[in-house]
Order: sequence, then structure tokens, then C-alpha cells
Amino acid sequence: MEQLKVLYEDNQIIVVEKKPNIPSQADKTGDMDLLTMVKKYIKEKYNKPGDVYIGLIHRLDRPTGGVMVFARTSKAASRLSNAIREKQVKKTYLAVVDGIFDKKEGYLENYLYKDERNNISKVVEPTKKNAKIAKLDYKVLKVSPKNKLSLVEINLHTGRHHQIRVQFSNIGHSLFGDQKYGTRGKGKQIALWAYKLTLIHPVTKEKMTFIDEPDWEKPGWGNFI
Repeated sequence: MEQLKVLYEDNQIIVVEKKPNIPSQADKTGDMDLLTMVKKYIKEKYNKPGDVYIGLIHRLDRPTGGVMVFARTSKAASRLSNAIREKQVKKTYLAVVDGIFDKKEGYLENYLYKDERNNISKVVEPTKKNAKIAKLDYKVLKVSPKNKLSLVEINLHTGRHHQIRVQFSNIGHSLFGDQKYGTRGKGKQIALWAYKLTLIHPVTKEKMTFIDEPDWEKPGWGNFI
């Protein structure tokens, strides 16, 4: 089993890096998942008998890597889940996208519809049944004129299915390596990374920020070293 990269831990929370292509939790593939890895890490490190409690607070799509926080107590899980509902937990992403932007900053607002059968989402009219509003803002950090790629920082205002991937594809700036919605780098790893997580500690109430950068040597990211 791949070694777990732990960014922070105490007796209430543990913050780790999710590697790309590892599920956040067990799914029908039966592949090793991050939740199981965290439980195994805690059980072995502290020699705990029986089942170990680890609360899953949020998820990242399987192809996406980056920072995730788990709760080590039910009290922490309840408080963190409530904080996410009240938008007190801030997740910031990095992505490599196709093309060069006209402006260095932007805001995207669309209505998305999730096609459950095909596991994709699409931009639709606001009147479509079950459509949900999706909002994000972004800032261009670097450009690679030679490869016509841009490195962007993204702040999500909503957490819709495949939101970042769909919204950027919709404006002609699909993510590098995106198998479902992309045009560039197909067959490569998608260049989407949850690199910063800011939260209020569920017990100490301290504001905490955790940063974990992608592997800048990998395809897509390598254009911005």
C-alpha cells in the first residue's frame, strides 16, 4: 500500500494528501481508498484495537489530488460537516487549462445538470428540472505561450459534480488531461489539484490553513516550473 502523506494530525482531525486516482472512500471498483488508508495509519501508529473511527467530511473526485481533512472523533465530524454546510471551510484549487485568457481574473456562474447514468454534468438552462446553480471565481497565475496553456487558481462558491471541469470546458478552456470534458492531453493525468484548505479547528477554534502543491514535474504542470 502506498505510504500516506500526513500534513497535520491531532486527537480531533487529520489532514492528508490524496494522491490522484485513489478514491476518497470505498467504491464499486474495490480499489484501495483514502478513508481506509487513514484508518489503517491511525490503527497502526497508535496500536488501537478494533475498528478505528474516522469521519469522512468531504470528497475529491477520483482523478483529483490534493488536501483532505478527516475527523478523528464524532464531535469533530459533526462540527466540520456543519462548517462545510455553512461555507466556513474554504477549498482552493490549481488547474492547468487549455488556452490563454483575455483577462487575468474571472467569475463563472452556470446551471449544471448531472446525468447520473453517464456520470457527467452539463451546462443547461436555469429552467431545466433538477438543474443546480454553480459558481466559482478564478485568477490566472501563469501562462505558457508556447504550449497555449494557463495555470489558474480557483475558488469554489458551490460544490457541484465535476463543477470546475464542466465550467471551464464550457468557456473553451478545458482542463489538461481531462478524459470526459477535455481537448488537450487526453490519456494524461488530469491537471486539477486541491492545493489549499482553510478551516476553523472544531475544538480549539483556531483558523488553520494547509497547503500541498502538485508534482510540478508531471504532464501539464511541468509547463509552469
